[in-house]
Amino acid sequence: MLGLVGPRLRALRRGRGITLAELAAVTGVSESTLSRLESGQRRATLELLLPLARTYDVPLDDLVGAPRTGDPRIHLKPIRRFGMVFVPLSRRPGGTQAFKMIIPARPEPLEPTPQTHEGSEWLYVLNGRLRLLVGDRDLTLSPGEAAEFDTSQPHWLGSADGGVVELLVLFGPHGTRAHLHTGPRR
Repeated sequence: MLGLVGPRLRALRRGRGITLAELAAVTGVSESTLSRLESGQRRATLELLLPLARTYDVPLDDLVGAPRTGDPRIHLKPIRRFGMVFVPLSRRPGGTQAFKMIIPARPEPLEPTPQTHEGSEWLYVLNGRLRLLVGDRDLTLSPGEAAEFDTSQPHWLGSADGGVVELLVLFGPHGTRAHLHTGPRR
C-alpha cells in the first residue's frame, strides 16, 4: 500500500497544477524530499503526509489509499444551538458546510431575532412549514421549497405554525453560492 503513495501524491500535485517549489513553500517540506517521496525513493511518514493531506484538503486515509474497514455507517453528532438541532453532513473544514437542521415544535412561537454574519446560505425544506425572514421579506416555505440568500442581510428561521421543521442547509463562505446559473449550451 505504501508503494502507491508516491504516484498518488504526484498525480494529486499535477492534477492541481502545483509545482514542487510551490508545494514546498506551502508545506514546509523541501523540494528534494517531495520529489523523492513522489518517486518512491523516500518512505512516506506521518510527519511528511500530514502537511500534504492538509494542503490537498483530503483525509489521510485517502492520501495513502487505506482500505475502507469497519462499520460503514456514519455516526453523526448533533449540535444544539439557538434552540435548534444541527446535524453535520459534511466533514471537511472550511468551504461549504452541509447540515440537516431541525427546528423543534413550540406551543408559543418564538419572537424573531434576526442575525447577520459573513457568508451565504441555501436551504431546502424537507418537512414542516418554515418562516424565513430575510431583510424586510417575511416568507413561508413548505416542503420541497428552497431559498438562497446572503447572510450579511438580517435573517431568521423559525416554524411558521409551531410545528417541527426539518431542513437541509448549506452554509458557504462569503462570495460562494449553492446554485450555478448557466445559459443554454451552444
